[in-house]
Amino acid sequence: MSLALATNLFAQSTTTRAPVAPRKSAQAARYDATIRWTSYGIPHVKSKDWGGLGYGFAYATMTDAACTLARDIVMVRGDLSRTFGPDSGNRESDLFHRALLPDAALRAYTTRQSATSNRFDAGYVAGYNRYLKDHASDLSPSCKGAAWVGPVTVNDVTRLLISVGIRYGVGRFTREMAAAAPPTAKKADGTGALYDFSTDFDAPEGIGSNAVAMGKAVTASGRGLLLGNPHYPWQGSSRFHLIHTTIPGVLDVMGVSLYTTNRVSIGFNKDVAWTHTVSTGTRSTLYALDLDPNDATRYRYGSEWRTMTQVNVALPVKRTSGTETTEARTVWMSHYGPMVASAQLPWTVTRAYAVRDVNLANDRSAVTYDALNRARTVAEVDAAISLGGVAFTNTIAADRNGAAYYADVSVVPNLSAAQLDLCRVKINTVPAAIIVLNGADTRCEWTVDPAAAVPGAMPPKAMPRITRDDAVSNSNDSYWLANPAAPLEGFSPIIGAERTARSLRTRAGLTFIAEATAAGRKVTPDALQSMLFSQRHFGAELLLDDVLTVCAAPLAPVPMTTASVDITPSCNALRGWSRTETVDGRGAQVWREFWRVASRVPNLFTVPFNANDPVHTPRGIAVNEPAVREGIRRALAQAQQRLSQAGVAPDATLGSIQFDLRNGERIPVPGGDGIAGMWSVISTELKPGGYTPILAGNSYIQIVGWKADGTVDPRGILTYSQHEDPNAEHGGDLTRLYAKGEMVKLPFTEKEIAADKQLKVLRVRQ
Repeated sequence: MSLALATNLFAQSTTTRAPVAPRKSAQAARYDATIRWTSYGIPHVKSKDWGGLGYGFAYATMTDAACTLARDIVMVRGDLSRTFGPDSGNRESDLFHRALLPDAALRAYTTRQSATSNRFDAGYVAGYNRYLKDHASDLSPSCKGAAWVGPVTVNDVTRLLISVGIRYGVGRFTREMAAAAPPTAKKADGTGALYDFSTDFDAPEGIGSNAVAMGKAVTASGRGLLLGNPHYPWQGSSRFHLIHTTIPGVLDVMGVSLYTTNRVSIGFNKDVAWTHTVSTGTRSTLYALDLDPNDATRYRYGSEWRTMTQVNVALPVKRTSGTETTEARTVWMSHYGPMVASAQLPWTVTRAYAVRDVNLANDRSAVTYDALNRARTVAEVDAAISLGGVAFTNTIAADRNGAAYYADVSVVPNLSAAQLDLCRVKINTVPAAIIVLNGADTRCEWTVDPAAAVPGAMPPKAMPRITRDDAVSNSNDSYWLANPAAPLEGFSPIIGAERTARSLRTRAGLTFIAEATAAGRKVTPDALQSMLFSQRHFGAELLLDDVLTVCAAPLAPVPMTTASVDITPSCNALRGWSRTETVDGRGAQVWREFWRVASRVPNLFTVPFNANDPVHTPRGIAVNEPAVREGIRRALAQAQQRLSQAGVAPDATLGSIQFDLRNGERIPVPGGDGIAGMWSVISTELKPGGYTPILAGNSYIQIVGWKADGTVDPRGILTYSQHEDPNAEHGGDLTRLYAKGEMVKLPFTEKEIAADKQLKVLRVRQ
């Protein structure tokens, strides 16, 4: 988009109710889109071209997410400190974004996009800005009248897209980047005591998913059937937004995007349905650098020394007085990527660390999702994701021909098992699962393969995938057991582990699929919905009976640090529990708190993991072992203490203690902790009074099949509803349906859209 266009976005704008005949004397609109909202605030955006589609896409998204989007624009510009002050990680975030996403890199990114994509993005920018012009006075309370809400540019949109791709790689090292600096003479002891914070190497909580694709051999229709069930945050910019986009004869796809992305990322068209689950692949690697003892900014690379470079950042910061100042900051860079430092990764006179993120150079998102949105078969799904734009997820798909597909064709560094064996460096302060490579050995560079669109990424041909006519699934473990009858093996460990124990959630899904298809039974969409919405607790089904043997009378008090605990109330609650996490069930909270402790008891299981029986092992709690039995008793006592401190009765109904507030209404929310063995996941923290607010878990749930005649048959639910504001018209309507275990028939055809009783139509032109 030209600078002239960027400064004249509102020229010749009109907003009218459709249908409206174009004025013959008027100049043709640059952007022209019709938005039709059906029940629950679901927008259907139609345009004759890509620019108009981007225009309508942004306008429709801003209708529900203007404040969230605007705040993320501030973040990716590196303006949080200027706007909100430097505390709470704002300074570190700003330094990260300003150093890694300079304007020159953004312009280069844009030049590498297709003309179609650039027209869409230009339209998106215009639609975003047009919405603000039309609705500045009626934004959500969280940003209405805020000076930081304003027009955007293509560079801002590009920053958003890149930041989504790197958030689970280098994006997890913002504080470490800000702290990294060469040691002074005073700081040369190398003890690591210089850094007053530790790196959190654990995977982000609340990010996961379930997915099941079924083929013609096991479906009642003889066609494909898909369940998509991403577990994502209920607040913020990682919320999903339902949308339907159409260019007649070119594109017709429905599903969800994130608030901050601008393509349907999970969804369906008339021929194909697909979803994503976060994969186990590694997106970034650390490099341990051997330093020149005379200059801690030089590092060995093969037989030479390389000198680090500096990125100098002028960081605008809001003082407590409200005035603005500018801080001079420096980010140090190696050829691998930015230098990082923390208590576990100290920069000493002999050793320092850099992080390299494969998605920082990934500019393939738009071309990938444009192809995926138009795919007609799972083979075309495979071709689309092989274009290289899937940043960190598996892809699971089904088509109307009856094929079921799984692949982890995501962007990971191209490192073979042999390279990892040669190059990995053991650092005592870093978990063994984190990949640290020898930065001095040139053989430890990521291998560049011309078959990979992203430099240094693994080529698609080297990554796992499988197509079946029965079933495939994934619940965030590795690719290994996408179908237990045909394990995927022999791939680089950087993608994931093979022949290792699976999570209780993975085993739950595999068990439920086996039950649904046993004895030749054929699966319907209703059966797939029941698989999730029955709220079965697989962990309890597998292990509760063993725990109840510990609860058998006589039941002695459990000695704890401050007092003995009578665990009879917890045992009674578990004894009467239905082993589901429905809103009217009683006792699930005891198991949830109990398992947080019990899962760490040494030698817990009677039958250990067996790679030849991975769905059914490990199993059985070794209650006959005195140490295990006492560990179970103490876990029950700790669970009861935690619940008591929060004022939660062991036998309270789940719906009375796990809820979300929408328009002042307490909406009970079913589902539970995936780590404890729930397949239907809701992630919360125990606070006084219960488990509220909901933090993450079931978000956009879609079940898409095809009728016997080949007509697509979609249903879905957005658990937290469309609008960012829980008090808005569409801030809680879908949440109420979800609480009752209901889904919505998604209106996809023109006939279905026109027949919707809540239909609202708006035409936007510029």
